[in-house]
Parts: sequence; structure tokens; C-alpha cells
Amino acid sequence: MAKKLHFREDGTFKIVQFTDVHWGESGDEKDGLSRRLMELVLDAEKPDLVVFTGDTIVGVRCPDGMAAYRQAVAAVEERGLVWAAVFGNHDDEGGTAPVPKRSLMEVQEQSEFGIGEAGPDEVYGVGNYVVEVASKEDGLTKAALYFLDSGAYAPEIGGYDWIKTSQIEWYSKLSAAYKAQNGGTPLPSLAFFHIPIPEYQEVWEKSVCYGSKWERVCCSKVNSGLFAAMLENGDITGTFVGHDHINDFCGEHYGIRLCYGRASGYSTYGREGFPRGARVIKLKAGERGFESWLRLDDGSVVEAQDEHMPETSE
Repeated sequence: MAKKLHFREDGTFKIVQFTDVHWGESGDEKDGLSRRLMELVLDAEKPDLVVFTGDTIVGVRCPDGMAAYRQAVAAVEERGLVWAAVFGNHDDEGGTAPVPKRSLMEVQEQSEFGIGEAGPDEVYGVGNYVVEVASKEDGLTKAALYFLDSGAYAPEIGGYDWIKTSQIEWYSKLSAAYKAQNGGTPLPSLAFFHIPIPEYQEVWEKSVCYGSKWERVCCSKVNSGLFAAMLENGDITGTFVGHDHINDFCGEHYGIRLCYGRASGYSTYGREGFPRGARVIKLKAGERGFESWLRLDDGSVVEAQDEHMPETSE
């Protein structure tokens, strides 16, 4: 069953996206820097929802994965802010006693402020769910937020996993139901997952993008058709991923904005001159599209990112 949040009195709804926090052990100096970044962003932005787009912890570094997960989200919990998360390829990875995703999901499900859930058993993965954002005036749902488990690795072919057919069918069924409830008009929606889909490479090559690409788009070798489904359903206006720590660009691909977050964790690789931070997303009730900006670890705001022109033409 979908959880429901509400737009503010002024009709806005603000989301802070943290990604690739890579929390490891309590007391680690680099984890302390990650926490301070989260505190700075949360106190400055005061969001209605906080989203972690995967690799919140690194399972192989955590003697107690569930305790580490709680520590990683503590800055959000202590402020009484609502939060949701999807899993990345490192959350449940390796170690002598890896914690499975279903156990990590219990941290969200048992939290007073977490709204994530494991999702339907018949759908691939753990953490496929939807959150509705409703108007305070009439209680009607004005937007939907989809959360998808993008998996981890694909040993059968090499590289990274992909979003599976059962997940796409689940999303499309919900999308159609929301469209019917909305008088036949697609309900404005966003999607959050960890591993970028292949269209992130296409949008960089073929469209005007804003932001940086300092590493390759580490998507799956398989295009499973999620973007085509979103295009056909007509509801998704933006997708938000992590995974590639020194990419933060956004670009519009056939009417859908494909966006990276800004890597938030210090316990992993980065790039000199590319500070950690978070992406902020603001919705307006009854409107398609969204505003977005970056909040960096020194407190500064980046509203306009560098323009990148297409590398190829069709």
C-alpha cells in the first residue's frame, strides 16, 4: 500500500537526495565528515523528504550492517525528517557476515520516520515501492515518487545489474491506475534508483546537459526497457540516480530529465575540486517538472551548472 505525504501550504514539496554515503564504522573520521555534510544540508534546506539513492553503507566494511545503516541515517532521524531509500550494489555486499537487503529494509520499516518497504514478493528485488504526495487542501494525490531496486552485479554477462521486467510491469500497472484516478492525465512522477540506465550515456552524447561527467556512465550492458516504459506512460518527469561518484549532470531525454545526485560520502573515491554535496528537488502541486539545485559541503548553493553541448547529432 502506498505511503502518503503532503505538499506544503504554499503547494511546494522539497526533497534532499543523498547518494553513495558509503558509511562504514561508527567513529570513523570520514564517516564523521559525511554526517556533518548531511547535517549542514538538512539544516539549510529543511526538506519534506530525504532520499538515499543507494550505497548508504558498504557491507564489507561493517561488522554490524544494521547498526551501520542506523548510524548512516541518524542525522535525518534526529531531526524528525521523513526518509526513504533504495539499495545500491554495496549495501549488502561481502564481508564475513553480510546483511541481506531484507534485513536492512527492516531498519526503514521499523523506523518512526522511514517510509520505505520491501515491496511485492512477486516483483524482483527489495525496495520497490511508491510514495504519493497529496494536496493539503483536498487530499488528492498530485504526484507519485517511485523507488526501484536496480540490483547489483550481473555475473552472467559481467558488469552491473538492470531493472527487471517484473519491476517495469509493476510500475506501469501503478502508473495506469494513477492516470485513471487523475481523469486520464498521467500523474506527474519521479523515479529514484541507484545504477543509471543506458539512456544516461545517450543524453550526454545527444542532448544539452548541465553539470559534470568525470567518469564513464557505469550502467548495465542490458537495456531492459525502463525508459521506454516511462516514455509510453507519460508520467515520469525526472529520474535520480547515484553510483558514479564524480558525475552530477542532468539532461532532458525525450521530455524526461535524467539526473545524477551529488555524491555525499567521504569514505569512497572522489575528485579534487569536486566537493561532496547533495541534490535538492522541489515540486509544485499540479505542475509537471521540478526545480533542482546542489547544496555543497561548504554550504554554498549551485543553481546553474556548466552547460555541455551534444557530442553527436542524429
